[in-house]
Amino acid sequence: MSKFPKDFLWGGATAANQIEGGWDEDGKGLAGSDMVAYVPKEIRGLKSAAIDVSSDRIDEILSGKFEGRFPKRHGIDFYHKYKDDIALFGEMGFKCFRISIHWARIFPNGYDEQPNEAGLKYYDDMFDEMHKHGIEPMVTLSHYETPLGLTQKYNGWLGREVIAHFVRYAKTVFNRYKGKVKYWLTFNEINMVTMHSAYCGAGVVLDRVEASQQESAKYQALHHQFLASSLATKALHEIDPNAKIGCMLARLHHYALTADPADQRQAQWGNQQNLFFTDVHARGEYPKYMLRHWAENNVQIQKEVGDDEILKQHTVDYISFSYYMSLAVTTHPQEDGDIGGNLLHGVKNPYLKASDWGWQIDPVGLRITLNDMYDRYQKPLFIVENGLGAYDQVENGKIHDSYRIDYLKAHIEQMAEAIADGVDLWGYLEWGPIDLVSMSTSEMSKRYGFIYVDIDDDGNGTGERIRKDSFYWYKKVIASNGEDLG
Repeated sequence: MSKFPKDFLWGGATAANQIEGGWDEDGKGLAGSDMVAYVPKEIRGLKSAAIDVSSDRIDEILSGKFEGRFPKRHGIDFYHKYKDDIALFGEMGFKCFRISIHWARIFPNGYDEQPNEAGLKYYDDMFDEMHKHGIEPMVTLSHYETPLGLTQKYNGWLGREVIAHFVRYAKTVFNRYKGKVKYWLTFNEINMVTMHSAYCGAGVVLDRVEASQQESAKYQALHHQFLASSLATKALHEIDPNAKIGCMLARLHHYALTADPADQRQAQWGNQQNLFFTDVHARGEYPKYMLRHWAENNVQIQKEVGDDEILKQHTVDYISFSYYMSLAVTTHPQEDGDIGGNLLHGVKNPYLKASDWGWQIDPVGLRITLNDMYDRYQKPLFIVENGLGAYDQVENGKIHDSYRIDYLKAHIEQMAEAIADGVDLWGYLEWGPIDLVSMSTSEMSKRYGFIYVDIDDDGNGTGERIRKDSFYWYKKVIASNGEDLG
């Protein structure tokens, strides 16, 4: 018997703002991601991210006073090349391909009354192309792509009015793609809002909020997203009962560095803060530990009558998450200090190696994560992002990325162990199956793909697609349903 279910969904995952391009074509409006300029690492530093945008910078960009380069406006030109790229995924044998719909391609300002037909047709054609190759689409409704119009009018998800605009958008695409899309997600890595960037995650420009109220503002925006997610879940169940809708979390498993109870408690709290988001999505209520945290830290959110009932009545069908690394935490001073990667912080785990970007590589942590989450929720799980960002070298027209194969093989082996443990796992989608623009740094040199794209960090290159060694390896993995990892 195979270690993986016969209908296991192997494939890959992307985001519109990192691959599409066509930022001003066919009626598309501006999105928050279109305002993120590239900042070279010699200015921002190797490990820091560059995704927040100030109110002044938005004004400078819109007025033409700022002349930066905006890689997420151009991506890898998937907007025009999607048929060829999907054919490559079909060649690998993909069972599932995750995309996001660029909200501003459907409702250019976010608050428009009527959708943009050209945008709707684009995704119609894309889904048809996927089905032609036997690929099931998975669609994220909001993947760091809040329309700029909603930021300008309401300060993004801080405005409760955005809930209704999101629900209109969700119902529009649910009705349009009924029967074409079986798997939906509401918000990508919804914990981004409080974890790192309220602008990236919720279109909120924090410098428009009093400093003393900024933490409350993040959770207020999050509350509105929780409500919108629940209402979208309700809508899909009514419009297309055969489809499934889930939530999506950046899962960050925390280890205590030592057996000191203080370290153990710090790790437990780190995991609670991370799983708070799926607690709300899957259990339908705010956990008591977060209510205590808010009370002790003067975090206040405004609810309306009926909000709690909406969350309770419309929980997700499945739980999806990204997994790239684990974190080690301690209450004891460390000589090495913080070793945080682009978005995350922790101390060095002496038992793990790290990627080129400082992300600690922990395949066993994926098995732990799968078991912990399934024990906690007893809902189906779906790994919708996992992969290795690395520097790739082209040698005589080839890319020998054995390091990527080693990374993915080790994680797939641990997935098989988790399934044997009894975890209900629906599928595995490798992040960035074709090289794309980095979310956190807007680089191209941080490559995840099985397919190399000839574009560099400065936007130069032919855009040519080249199959890496990992392309042929993953094709073999899928064909064998995870049996042949050699």
